[in-house]
Amino acid sequence: MIRNLGAAALRLLEPETAHGLAIAALKHAPLPRPASDDPVLATRLAGLSLPNPIGLAAGLDKNAEALAGLSRLGFGFLECGSVTPLAQPGNPRPRLFRLTSDRAIINRMGFNNDGLDAFAGHLSHRPAQAIVGANLGANKDTEDRAADYVTGLRRLAGLADYFTVNISSPNTPGLRALQGRAALDDLLGRVAEARNTPAPVFLKIAPDLTAAEIAMIVEAALAHRIDALIVSNTTLDRPQTLRSGDRAEAGGLSGAPLKTLALAALRHAAEAAEDRLPLIGVGGIASGGDAYERIRAGASAIQIYSALIYEGPALVGAIKRDLAARLRADGFSTVTEAVGRAR
Repeated sequence: MIRNLGAAALRLLEPETAHGLAIAALKHAPLPRPASDDPVLATRLAGLSLPNPIGLAAGLDKNAEALAGLSRLGFGFLECGSVTPLAQPGNPRPRLFRLTSDRAIINRMGFNNDGLDAFAGHLSHRPAQAIVGANLGANKDTEDRAADYVTGLRRLAGLADYFTVNISSPNTPGLRALQGRAALDDLLGRVAEARNTPAPVFLKIAPDLTAAEIAMIVEAALAHRIDALIVSNTTLDRPQTLRSGDRAEAGGLSGAPLKTLALAALRHAAEAAEDRLPLIGVGGIASGGDAYERIRAGASAIQIYSALIYEGPALVGAIKRDLAARLRADGFSTVTEAVGRAR
């Protein structure tokens, strides 16, 4: 209750100010350890043993500085970043907008972060039991984006449990062009050559892709030994149903309005992958029912972020309890048994 009251209070503040205060609280507040997870939620993802399949999506903790607090909220895994080789300020403020009536967020942050060295320093003091991933990005002004991802992979080797190659943020000009086959082959080929760690490497894609484009990305990922696909990032789409005053702001839209688009993209990826590539579902997930729907559609795990802003950190436990009950009600003894069962 106290945590959720704190989340409600933060929503009264300007969004980016509230975000900074939330990170500060997670760094310093003496949060209790979460209760042990229901055994039915234990699962594996690309060789990682997860206590539960509920992950934190990238974007909340860009510099991996609040891992002590985040690790006590009950997540099965945490993804930090995006981090770029060099520190950069990102886009001018304001760049983060709450669409409260729509339970949504628009952001055009622009990969603001303190750079790889600061990120690595924080990871070196991470909580021992937490499963932490590093979401890699490219600097805005770099001349060779693929080289930036390689630099990130090499610099953080041995510090992160997995890596995500993020080529789907809409807020770095030209970044999404890396989702084309020629650019993707070049990028993933160079990443494959640079891998000097057993940690798995994931690829994060946009929801604004056709089924054919997603199928192409799946094949490229398999060809270059990518270990899982994260589906999906924020969208540039603006549904006609949006009501909030900031609905026309530029940037990526996340939260409840992304749900339908992200679920469709996941289904396209599952159809193309044919169980050859693990999938992680992201976008518009705000309940145990939403999480279960993604798992049955083909996701081995899910990630949340925007819903935490509106529901508070108790959402993690609520999703886990509901998901465990749904799995048992349908006769499943593990998460893995339910993956893709709606296909």
